Amino acid sequence: MKSRREFLQISTAAVIGASVKLESKQIDPFSPDEPRKQVKPVVISTWKHGIPANEAAWKILKSGGNALDAVEAGVRVPEADPTVTSVGFGGYPDRDGHVTLDACIMDENGNCGSVAFLEHILHPISVARLVMEKTEHVMLSGAGAEQFAFDNGFKKRDLLTKNAEKKWKEWSKSHQYKPVDFNNHDTIGMIAMDKNGNLSGACTTSGLAWKMHGRVGDSPIIGAGMYVDNEIGGAAATGKGEAVIKIAGSFLVVELMRIGYSPARACKEAVRRIARKQKDFRNFQVAFIAMNKYGETGYYSLQKGFQAAVYLPAKNGKNNNKLFDSDYLVR
Repeated sequence: MKSRREFLQISTAAVIGASVKLESKQIDPFSPDEPRKQVKPVVISTWKHGIPANEAAWKILKSGGNALDAVEAGVRVPEADPTVTSVGFGGYPDRDGHVTLDACIMDENGNCGSVAFLEHILHPISVARLVMEKTEHVMLSGAGAEQFAFDNGFKKRDLLTKNAEKKWKEWSKSHQYKPVDFNNHDTIGMIAMDKNGNLSGACTTSGLAWKMHGRVGDSPIIGAGMYVDNEIGGAAATGKGEAVIKIAGSFLVVELMRIGYSPARACKEAVRRIARKQKDFRNFQVAFIAMNKYGETGYYSLQKGFQAAVYLPAKNGKNNNKLFDSDYLVR
C-alpha cells in the first residue's frame, strides 16, 4: 500500500514525463525578517531585442525618470524596428496578410491600459497608455482602438514590410491556409524599477505569425502577458499566448513572489504548472521574466533558447546591460 506522498510523487512524474527533469524539493521562501537591500533602478526584458529596449529605458531611469515612461520608451524601440519580425513594424502578418498588434501597460498604482487586434499604428504601447490615462476603460480592440488612436493624433501606417510580405506569400503557398505551427512569437515584455522603487511594466507584440485573422494572444491581457503589483513585483510572459492565458501566467508569478518565492523560482513554478496542465507542452515555447520589490530579477522557460536582457546599475563604470541564457524545463 503506497503512502499518499508516494502516490502524489508518482502521479506528478507520470504527467510531466521522463524527458523533463524535476527538482526533488521546493526552494524555501526567504524570511520576511531577513534584511535586504533594494537595488534600483533595474530593467528586465525579453529576448535579444530587449538589449536596445533596455538602453532606451535606462536613459530615462538614470536621469531620474519614472518607470512608466521608461517601459513605454523601451518597448517602442522594437516596435519601430523592421528587423524584429515578432513586434510592431516588420512583424509577420496573420494568415490573411494583416499585421495586427497587441499591447498593454501598467503603472505602480495599478492603473492599466491595453489594445488588441490593432492595425496601422506604429506604437500600440503608446495607444495603450492613452487608453489608461484618457478613458475609463482598460482595453480597446480592433477598429475602435484604431479610431481612438487616430482621434489622439496617431498617423496611419502600412506596417507590412517587404520582407514580411515575402515570407507570408511563401508560407501561403506551402501551408495552403492550414493551422499554424507556434513559432515567431517573441514578444517584448519589460519590467522596470525607478530610483523611487516604483515598478511599471509593458508588453507589446505583433502576435503569432500566420495566426487566424482576429486572434488575440496573452500580450494585451493584464494578468496574462504582464502584471505589476507595486507592493510585490512584476512579471511578463512570452511564447504561446494561449498557454499563458490558461494559467493567468504573469499574475501567477507575482502571486508566487507574494508568498515568498524568488523571481526565478516563481517563473519556474509557472512554467511547471503549464507542463502539468497542458499535455502538448513539448510542442511550444513559453517563458517568464520577473522582478521583485528588491530589484531582484529572474527568468525561466519551457524550452531551450529563451534569453532575458537585464540592466543593473553599473559597477566600475562598465556597461551592465547583459543578455542571459535562461534555464529551461524540457530536456
